[in-house]
Amino acid sequence: MTKLLEKAFDEASQLSEGEQDAFAAFLLSELRSERKWEELFAGSQDKLSDLASEALSVHRKGKTSRLRSTDL
Repeated sequence: MTKLLEKAFDEASQLSEGEQDAFAAFLLSELRSERKWEELFAGSQDKLSDLASEALSVHRKGKTSRLRSTDL
């Protein structure tokens, strides 16, 4: 365990039992969410590459325009 993670758990251990459970639920949810996004991105590299190639092709054909700050 890293020093920073150990420090975080040390501080969390000083919370009330309910706050500790809420923190633990939040942390576990974040870890599950992170794993899910990693899996989704890992499985989408081919599609992302295809989309990037298509965008470059459209740009090279002159069918794109610069965004103005008012467009944002």
